[in-house]
Amino acid sequence: MTVPRTRILLDNDTGIDDALALAYLTACPHVEIVAITATPGNVDADQVAANNRALLALCGQPQVPVLIGAREPLSVPLTTTPETHGPQGVGYATLPDPGPADPASGERDAVDYWIQAAHANPGELTALLTAPLTNFALALRREPKLPWLLGRVVIMGGAFYHQGNTTPTAEWNTHVDPHAAAEVYAAYTAAAEAGLEAGKLPIVCSLDSTERFEMQPGLVTDLAEAAGCTEPEHVLAGDPEGTLSRASNPLVRYLSDALRFYFEFHRHYDQGYIAHVHDYFAAGIAAGTLEHRSAPATVDVETHSPLLIGTTVADFRSLWGKPANAHVVTWNDPEAGFAELVARLGALARRLELAS
Repeated sequence: MTVPRTRILLDNDTGIDDALALAYLTACPHVEIVAITATPGNVDADQVAANNRALLALCGQPQVPVLIGAREPLSVPLTTTPETHGPQGVGYATLPDPGPADPASGERDAVDYWIQAAHANPGELTALLTAPLTNFALALRREPKLPWLLGRVVIMGGAFYHQGNTTPTAEWNTHVDPHAAAEVYAAYTAAAEAGLEAGKLPIVCSLDSTERFEMQPGLVTDLAEAAGCTEPEHVLAGDPEGTLSRASNPLVRYLSDALRFYFEFHRHYDQGYIAHVHDYFAAGIAAGTLEHRSAPATVDVETHSPLLIGTTVADFRSLWGKPANAHVVTWNDPEAGFAELVARLGALARRLELAS
């Protein structure tokens, strides 16, 4: 299908599934990544930025600005996840040295950059948020008109009719900075009350939809084949933990080593030798390449109860008497989504190897 040109401001906390999402976006010819902003989450903000710069270099887009905004959540201490994503955030993968950071990027504040970019390109930019919402909350504080200035907003976060993956009721991104998430949804409630058109409300990819994107290790084999690797690539449940890829293609090797760690993590938590690639699904919605259905709802976040902090609640029936502030994804197509992922990343891996 023909997909319109899409310009994306990406905020992430790279993160294995963030890395997969970023690699995918670089593989889409119709997508321009305007900038990536680093939010602390899976790892600290400096490590997030380093991972992004290295992955951009690996994927042939070193020119994309990488900026840092917040270094801590708004009101709670930072919690990271080395057990989920590895101490550097990318599992067993070894990324190339991207060289020193661009001094100009290092001097620019990520939050100010978002506001300036939105003002310079009104209605043209898609905001893709696959991290805690700290930077976005700060941007909305500084520029309450941001909901009108952005074209689309896609958020990976929350859990509604699905068990949480951090507490029994809370999803990771929202739990890391629940106050930021609450501020974001409150800002969109205010915007909806002020007449913001429904098409500009955030599309929310919660665990209800993202955990349907359950990757099996055979997909890595398919990716290596699509990339033209000289030997089959197998990530097997019976392999010793930490087995490293020998794939001939650098991008396949990186993704294989990152995803192996993720498969092992899910097995450690009795979910099977699989990987939930939450952020890839959100990236596909932002890129306009993955089909989905959604329902309008009013979303809020619990920030006070020690038992339920970070829990997201969606009112689909206007019981609160407030306007909808989000579109919550209710359906997606994982089979088609994984076929899209293999095709795009396989083609990118081939191009990069031919160009090297």
